[in-house]
Amino acid sequence: MILGLSLTLTAALLPQAASAQGAGALLASHKSPFNCGKTFNANNWSPGHSPSGSIDWQDYGADDINGETVRATAAGTAYFNDAGSTSYGKWVEVRHGDGTRTRYAHLATMVRAAGASLAVGQGTAIGTVGSTGGSSAPHLHYEQRTSSGTVDTSPTVEGVTVSLGQKKAVTSTNSCGGTNPYTPQEICGSGYTVIDSAALTGGRTYLLYNSGNGNNCVTTLKTTSPGTAASMSAFLEPEGASRTTDSGSYGYYAGPVRRAAAGQCVKWGGSIGASSYTSPFEHCG
Repeated sequence: MILGLSLTLTAALLPQAASAQGAGALLASHKSPFNCGKTFNANNWSPGHSPSGSIDWQDYGADDINGETVRATAAGTAYFNDAGSTSYGKWVEVRHGDGTRTRYAHLATMVRAAGASLAVGQGTAIGTVGSTGGSSAPHLHYEQRTSSGTVDTSPTVEGVTVSLGQKKAVTSTNSCGGTNPYTPQEICGSGYTVIDSAALTGGRTYLLYNSGNGNNCVTTLKTTSPGTAASMSAFLEPEGASRTTDSGSYGYYAGPVRRAAAGQCVKWGGSIGASSYTSPFEHCG
């Protein structure tokens, strides 16, 4: 059963489809847009899918794709967009270093607001699967575009080529390397710089500062078994004010915890499992 409706796109979003062997073919090596070990169906259904050659990632067996984390299939710069209840709905375009692009549409959530951008590595989370825009059920609409903007009609992920009319189960190796795909700066956001950090068993907690708005930010990142949920926390306490804490069972990081603290001392820290760090009041400038 086809989960995606044909998208109603403007002419600007419908360049002529192109084969991977044509001019400006995709050069980046792409992994699946999902967590390590996840298997979903890549459906390049034809005819009737718009634009032709795009992939609908759908449920596989009993594994429900709704709400799954969506990750960049290759490194680049992500641009966040929102078409509302039409077309792609919430969607992200990642522009890669070789000039090619990938698009991820019908997202339920995005890690940045529409209009923002973010430098991403292969495996960086950019949103979650949903059914926004012109969609009939939760799935991920995915495109690989050449440097000229045309859609590759036989996209390849994880070394698997999915040509027009084909549907293949693809297992992700994205973020399987044992490294955390996130950085403290991308978690806290634009303008934040790391000013201190402390080691934890299995990770590290970071204090960042944004000189533009006077806010501090704390986040705790896993370095051991990233992607595997563990009890984690991050907290920030401006002197003379209450403490704000984010805690839970997380696979990659806790936080970000942001507080206005220009000219104030702050107490900060975090934990992973039984390992924890709490600073004295410091960084008072």
